[in-house]
Amino acid sequence: MSAVPDGKKLVRSPSGLRMVPENGAFNSPFSLDEPQWVPDKECPRCMQCDTKFDFIRRKHHCRRCGRCFCDKCCSKKVVLPRMCFVDPVRQCAECSLVSQKEMEFYDKQLKVLLGGGTFVVTLGTTEKSETMMCRLSNNHRYLFLDGETHFEVELSRISSMQILTDGTSPGGEILCGSGNKNQSRTVIKSEFQCGFIWLAAMHKVPTNTTPDLFARVLLSLH
Repeated sequence: MSAVPDGKKLVRSPSGLRMVPENGAFNSPFSLDEPQWVPDKECPRCMQCDTKFDFIRRKHHCRRCGRCFCDKCCSKKVVLPRMCFVDPVRQCAECSLVSQKEMEFYDKQLKVLLGGGTFVVTLGTTEKSETMMCRLSNNHRYLFLDGETHFEVELSRISSMQILTDGTSPGGEILCGSGNKNQSRTVIKSEFQCGFIWLAAMHKVPTNTTPDLFARVLLSLH
C-alpha cells in the first residue's frame, strides 16, 4: 500500500489495483464497494452456461458482481471507475454491459456536472433570487452554488431532488433535511443553455448511487 498526492492511496485487492481516498469517509457517492466473491466450493459450474469446472475449464470471478464463470462467459476486461480500479478488470457479459453504459457518464456527463451550470436560484424561505453557478464538487460530495453569496449543499443532507420542465425554463427543487421537519428548499431555474445541459447530465447519474441524492431523483418532465 503506497500513498499518493491529493489524499488518495494505491491499494491491491484480489480483484486488482485500486486508487481510493485515504479516508473512506470521503468516498465518492458514485462509488461501489467490491462484492464478496462466491466461494469456490459453492460454484462447481459456470453460473451462466452451467459448464462444469475442471483442470482445463478454470473458474473466474466477475469483479463487479462476484459470481463465478468460465472463461468464455467472463472474458471481457472493462474499465470500472465506480470501484476505483486503475486498469480494466474481468467482468461477466451482463456486468460489462452495465459498466460500458456507465462510462458515458464518466466520459461526458460527469465533466458537465463538475463544470457547472448557470441558474436563477431561490434559497430557503427567502423570496430573493440570484444568478448562481451550480456545480458538483471535485469529490462529488457537495453541490456548490456560487453567486454574490456561496452556498454548499451536502449530498448526504438532501432528502429528495425534483427536476422539472414546465414548457418554458427547465428547473428543479432540492429539499434538504430529514423527514418533513426542518427542511430547507432550494429552487433552481435555468434561463441559460449551460444550465439545461447541466440538468440533462443529472438525468444520466448511475443507479444505485449513494447517498440518496441521486437514488431519489424524481424526474417530472411535462
